[in-house]
Amino acid sequence: MQINNKAAQDLFDQIAHDEEFYTTLEEYLEKWIAFGSGAIRPYVDGNKIKLAWVVADQFYPLQSNTSEVNEACIASKTVRSENNKQAYYTLLEFHQWLNNGDYQITNELYRSESADNVGDQVPLDMLDEYAGLEPQVTLSGLKEPLFTFFKTPGANNQTLESPLGLGLIDNSKNVVDAINRTHDQFVWEIKMGKRRVAVPAEMLRSGGQFAGNGEQTHPPMFDTEQNVYEAMYGDPNSLKITDLTTNIRNDQFEKSMEFFVSEFENEVGLSQGTFTATPEGLKTATEVVSNNSMTYQTRSSYLTQVDKTIRGLVKSILELAQASNLFEDGRPLWSGDIDSIDITVDFNDGVYVDKEAQFTKDLQMVESKMMPKYLFIERNLGYDEDKAKALIEEVEAETPEPPVNQEVGAFGFGGGAGDGEEDTDTDDDQETS
Repeated sequence: MQINNKAAQDLFDQIAHDEEFYTTLEEYLEKWIAFGSGAIRPYVDGNKIKLAWVVADQFYPLQSNTSEVNEACIASKTVRSENNKQAYYTLLEFHQWLNNGDYQITNELYRSESADNVGDQVPLDMLDEYAGLEPQVTLSGLKEPLFTFFKTPGANNQTLESPLGLGLIDNSKNVVDAINRTHDQFVWEIKMGKRRVAVPAEMLRSGGQFAGNGEQTHPPMFDTEQNVYEAMYGDPNSLKITDLTTNIRNDQFEKSMEFFVSEFENEVGLSQGTFTATPEGLKTATEVVSNNSMTYQTRSSYLTQVDKTIRGLVKSILELAQASNLFEDGRPLWSGDIDSIDITVDFNDGVYVDKEAQFTKDLQMVESKMMPKYLFIERNLGYDEDKAKALIEEVEAETPEPPVNQEVGAFGFGGGAGDGEEDTDTDDDQETS
């Protein structure tokens, strides 16, 4: 992620390092995509800016338009053991714009002995972590809300007026249930398909006794650990061991599973063969991109939302960094014009970008003078613009320039041997004349 302001870039890089931003973002993206929505809220702790991560059931939009959420309530839950009972505390944090353009944050703490309701409002200092929290803070001059909102791409077709997104499987629960049932039935099929045999009763019961001596006529003849049996007197037809094992219908269940999984691929926007075997077999990353597959299109839609979320987070951080009254030392962490900030988010994913092909193509464009060298270094070596230009200057300074006369003379356009030969020919022509 690149910002065209060095001070802003340094501030974000420091926060990202301290908060392990990229690792945590990857973790919470799984939750956000699974449940449809999420948010990140920067806040001030001492003289530092930290990040609070919000999942779908903690975020309640209060005011929104077709493209973004401008006001919201964020709920943070805490569980405490009090008098051998569980006490549930909920901090409600309201982010709202006032009519005069100011930005107001209201904090309210509620306590309940049931996890199903918010309960009654209590003072903020009832919990140590909220003891120094102001009930209400008003900030002036803000242009962006102090949170950034993420939603999964696509419309919410279950609640049309809701700005929240849908979870990954919200539109395909029936298919997921069918997959689960088919899998459970297959497990039962395997359990029922274990080896079963029917043996004559004479082989399981001990025989009668001789009169008075207490000896058995024969011991039980069937033993699961024994594979050789001694012959017995009796009807040979009634002494056969019959196999009752049923065949496992693995082919039928495999085809059923493939059908439902293929249907699930379509429901969640993935290409055919993502989870199942296709006649074409596995595809390379280049084929996925070149075929403009459904997986690639879905990924692009999600990256658009991630890009928007990161841009919003940077602007929220810069807005918060200018609020000097929120920091212990009273000094802002950054000052400048947010409208002039240009943010570039680069999703450098080798699965979908053939780096070797990109390198070759960019190099051809540089040689054709259709791309500046510094941009080539940025795209392929990961340098920023300043470092790329400095590298170019250093390379040019270390590279000696060839002598002009030898270079020109090699093509016979002036100087060197070419001129000498041309003059000799001219003299010969004059003597001949």
